[in-house]
Amino acid sequence: MALVREFKKLDGERYQLHEEVEARYATFDRDGKGFVQINTYGRADRELPGKLSQSIQLDRQGAEALVAILRKAFALS
Repeated sequence: MALVREFKKLDGERYQLHEEVEARYATFDRDGKGFVQINTYGRADRELPGKLSQSIQLDRQGAEALVAILRKAFALS
């Protein structure tokens, strides 16, 4: 699991489209601060299908950074 507060842009790497997986999210508060947690789960063809694969947590700072990236990437208002 990882708490993400900032993002750094990747440059000069090769990208490929990944297979679709299930994702679930939760929102929660700790010590008066809000968080979002996003979990992804293994594909059906994995040894343990449906097993928790990745977990990312965002606080307000991380959420604002991600929103800025998404607005720019998809021309969102």
